[in-house]
Amino acid sequence: MSFAVSHLIINLHVASHHIKLIKKRFKSLHTSDEVVPHAQQPTSASIKKQTNFNFSRVYDRLKEEHRISLTGTFDLGQAAYPYNNDMAENDTTRFRGEEQGDIQSLDSERDKDTRMDDPKPANEQSPLLSPSESEEEEGLMNGGNILNHEHDTFSETKGIWYMILLTLSIGGLQVAWGVELSNGTPYLLSLGLSKSLMALVWIAGPMSGALVQPYIGILSDRCRSPWGKRRPFMAVGTAATVLSLVFLAWVREIVGGFLGLFGADKGSEGVKVTIIVVAVLLVYILDFAIATVQAAIRAYILDCAPSHQQETANSFASRVIGIGNIVAYLAGYIDLTKYLWFFGNTQFKILSLVACVALSTTVIISSVTIKERDPSNEPIPAEAKSGLLAFFKQVFKSIRRLPPLTRQVCEVEFFAWIGFFPQLFYSSSYVGDIYVQPYLRANPNMTPAEIDKLYEKATRVGTFALLMYAITSLSVNVILPFFITPSYDTPSSSASIYSHKSYTTRFSRFMENLAIPGLNLRRAWLISHLLFAACMFSTLIVRSIAGATVLIALVGVSWAMTLWAPFAIISAEVSKRDAVRRARQQSMVGEDDLDEDQAGIILGIHNMSVAAPQIIATLGSSVIFKFMQKPRGIPGDRSFAVVMAAGGFSTLFAAYLTSRIKDEIEIPGEENRNRERSRSRTRLSRRSTETPLIMASG
Repeated sequence: MSFAVSHLIINLHVASHHIKLIKKRFKSLHTSDEVVPHAQQPTSASIKKQTNFNFSRVYDRLKEEHRISLTGTFDLGQAAYPYNNDMAENDTTRFRGEEQGDIQSLDSERDKDTRMDDPKPANEQSPLLSPSESEEEEGLMNGGNILNHEHDTFSETKGIWYMILLTLSIGGLQVAWGVELSNGTPYLLSLGLSKSLMALVWIAGPMSGALVQPYIGILSDRCRSPWGKRRPFMAVGTAATVLSLVFLAWVREIVGGFLGLFGADKGSEGVKVTIIVVAVLLVYILDFAIATVQAAIRAYILDCAPSHQQETANSFASRVIGIGNIVAYLAGYIDLTKYLWFFGNTQFKILSLVACVALSTTVIISSVTIKERDPSNEPIPAEAKSGLLAFFKQVFKSIRRLPPLTRQVCEVEFFAWIGFFPQLFYSSSYVGDIYVQPYLRANPNMTPAEIDKLYEKATRVGTFALLMYAITSLSVNVILPFFITPSYDTPSSSASIYSHKSYTTRFSRFMENLAIPGLNLRRAWLISHLLFAACMFSTLIVRSIAGATVLIALVGVSWAMTLWAPFAIISAEVSKRDAVRRARQQSMVGEDDLDEDQAGIILGIHNMSVAAPQIIATLGSSVIFKFMQKPRGIPGDRSFAVVMAAGGFSTLFAAYLTSRIKDEIEIPGEENRNRERSRSRTRLSRRSTETPLIMASG
C-alpha cells in the first residue's frame, strides 16, 4: 500500500502545479486592461467547466506519461476522476485537500468580481472564452508541460556509442587541420612563397577564428531549417573544406592548365605569381571553411549532449581530436608516395585526399546517426539587421552579457593561448634546432645542399617529438577523466524514480572509485597551466634531443586539458541555461526569451578569446626573432627557446585566473526555483501525513 500512497503523492504534487497555473490565469483576467462586457463575461459555471476540463486533460496526461493510476477518486469542485492500481485493486482512497478548497474559493471570488466589474469592450482573446482549446491548455498539455520537460529524450543519460558517434566528426576535422598545419608551410614554400610573406598567410587562422566562428554561431542560432540548426552549416562547411583542400593540392596543375588554354607558358614568372596568389586565396578559404565546420560541430555537441553529461561529451571530443592528431602526424611522417602513389605524385596531394575522406565520412556519420533537437519548436527569431556593423554590434552585445563562468573561461583562454600559439608552431623547430647545433659547430663550412639535408632530418626529428606529444595528449584524454571528480555535470534528470537504469556492475563501481577526491576539472586545468609554464621555462636550459622530446611530450598533458576543460565548463553552463530557457519559453504561452544568447554565438565568442591572442603572440614572436635569430646554418641560435619561454609567463597569469573560477554553475532564478521546490515537497509531505486515508480490504 505504501507504493500506492507514494504514487498518489506524486500525482497530487504535479496536479497542484497545474492548478496553480489555472488559478493564475483566472486572477489575471479581471486585472487586465481589456475586460469583456458583462454580457460576455464568464460565469462561475463556465469557469468551473473550464477548470474541470483543464484538470481532466492534466489527469489524462498523467496517466499517459507516468503510466500511473491509483484506486479511488480525486475530487475537484463538482468533478471526480477515477483511478485504479493493479497492485491494490481492493484499496479505496479518497483525497480532499487544499486543491479543492483553492478552486471553490476561486469560484466564489470570481463570481464576486463578475458582479462588481463594469461592462467594457469585448476581448475575444480571453483565455476563458475560447470556444476550443485555450492557450493555457496548450501551455499545460503541449511541449511546455513539465512532464514532457522531465522526460525529454535529450535529457536522458547517453551511452558510450552515442558519445562516440556525436564527437566523431570533430576527429575528421582535426585530420584536415593537422594536414594543413604540418604540411602547409613546406608546400607553400615549394610553390615559391617567401618566408617573409608566410606570416600573412597563416594569420588567416586567427582571423577566421575571431570573425567567422562568431558569425556562424549567430546564423546557426537563428536557423530554423528542418535539417536542424547546426547540420546545414556542418554540411556546407565540409563541402567548402573538401573543395578548397583539393584545389590547393592541385593548384599548380589547375592554374597552369587554365592559363595554358590562353597560350601562357607554364614556366613563366607571371604564371608562378598567379599560382602563388591563388594558393594563398585558397588557404584563406580553407581556414574560413574549417572555422565554419568547427563552430557548427562544437555547437552540435553542446546541443545534443545532455546537460549533465557535458564534461563527458567534451572529454570524448578531446579523445577523438587526439586520435585525429595522431592520424595526421603519422600520415605526414610516412612517405605515402611509396604506398598510395595512385592518389597523387606528391605527399601533400595524398594527404589532402586522406583528409577529405576522413572529414566527409565522419561528418556524414555524426549527422545521420545523431538526432538534433527540432528547431521548429523554438520561437521564431526576430528579424535581425544585416551588415558588418550589425554583426559587430551583436557580438559586442553578446560579450557584455556572457554567462559568468563563460566570461572567466574566456579570460583564462586569452592569456593561455598567448603561450600555446608559439608552442604549437615552433615545437618541431625548437627540437630540430637542438639537433642541428652540434653539426653546425663541428662543420662550420657546410654547403647549402648539406645544410638543406641536415634541416630535413631535423624536421623529421621534430615531427617525432610532436607525435609523442599527440600520443601523450590522447592518453591523458582517455585516462584522466576517470580520476576527475565531476563538478560541472549536474545530476541526471533521468536518474529519478522513473529511471530503469542503474549502474550496479562491479566494473562500474570500480571506475567510480577511481575519482580522486578534490581533483575536479578546474583544479586539473590549473595544474596543467603550471606544468605548461614549467616546461616552457625549461626550454632555456634543456640542450639534448631526449630532454627536448620529453618536454614537448609533457606539454601534451596541458594540451589535453586545453581541449577538454574550457569546452566542458562552457558547455555545462550554456546547456543548463538553455534547458531553463526552453522550459521558460514553453511554460509561458505567447512569450519568448530570445534575449539570452545560445550555444552558437557563445562558442564563437570563446573562439575569439582563443584567436585574438594568437595575433598578439605572432607579433610578439616577430619582435623576438628580429633581435635574436641568426642566419640559417649559423650555430648558437636560441630564438625558438626564448619565444616559447616568453609564453610561459602569460600562462602563469592564466593559471591565476583559473584559480578564481567557481566549482559550480549558478543559473539566475534557479536558486529560487529550487527553494520553491523544496517548500512544495515539505508542504506535500506534511499534507500527505495529515490527510485521512480510508482503506478498505476487498
